[in-house]
Amino acid sequence: MLTLDDFIKKQINLPIPGEDFLDVLNAIVQASKRISKNVNRAGLIGILGAAGAENVQGEEQQKLDVLADNEILKSLKDCGKVASAASEENESIVVLNDNDKGKYVVTFDPLDGSSNIDVNISIGTIFSVYNRITPVGKASEADFLRKGDEQIMAGYIIYGSSTMLVLTFKQGVTAFTLDPLTEDYTLSHDTIQTPASGKIYSINEGNAHSFDPALKDYLDYCKSSNNDAGKAYSSRYIGSMVADIHRNLLKGGIFMYPSTKSSPEGKLRMLYECMPIALIAEQAGGMASSGKERILDIKIENLHKRSPVYIGSKTMVNELLRRINKS
Repeated sequence: MLTLDDFIKKQINLPIPGEDFLDVLNAIVQASKRISKNVNRAGLIGILGAAGAENVQGEEQQKLDVLADNEILKSLKDCGKVASAASEENESIVVLNDNDKGKYVVTFDPLDGSSNIDVNISIGTIFSVYNRITPVGKASEADFLRKGDEQIMAGYIIYGSSTMLVLTFKQGVTAFTLDPLTEDYTLSHDTIQTPASGKIYSINEGNAHSFDPALKDYLDYCKSSNNDAGKAYSSRYIGSMVADIHRNLLKGGIFMYPSTKSSPEGKLRMLYECMPIALIAEQAGGMASSGKERILDIKIENLHKRSPVYIGSKTMVNELLRRINKS
């Protein structure tokens, strides 16, 4: 039973060793513990429901969205090692420290799946860390407008029946479960490997009328008895990316959020959702594609760039891509 701290001390080949890196990770961990408590008590302390404003995406903010965003920003600023952060809830970057100790920048979605908050369905926090590339002083957007391959760490926290931290240092994927008695994250899933194929597909089929023919063809394949499983796959869609990804990561499956007529560029954000999750998926042996190219190869040109995304077991993603390429 290793705590997160003990686990990290045993890692001898971390790509970003040293106290500075540990301070950044610890800042995210401590914020997640406070968010977890607030999620668990939301209905008792009056923080359910809408906050009365929209975020930069034009989406109605929930009270817990705002609370989680503030918790993470405060924790990152207090640790003193993060130059700036980019959050799904903010239009531009947030400068946290302009001293020479601000070696890193952090991106995050403070509360993914916030539309599910009020109905007690699993939600999560997604984050990633990059080495800063701009000179010492005030950080700029250039630190964020990069390829996903340049991430040095990524993870998500899922707030469900238990609170779990799923983490990669680009050396595989490991998961830790928050012990409510000790308030420590403890190793629960060592070296997660996504099955090469699965029997679950996750997509909002309410938009099926506007899907591309290749995607419709793949969904017919999923529902037929002529697929690699020899029987129809199970359709499982929660509407919280973290929850859908977490299930498929462990059991095998494919998560799809395509472009539609109303969202031709897709709906999920590259920096805060697609790129961190893509890194985790690949490190666990899976794949992540926009339908045209590998997610981690895409260099983004703005903080809130969106993209279609197909993530999951290799065999399943490749089968979909074969149909897309053929069309």
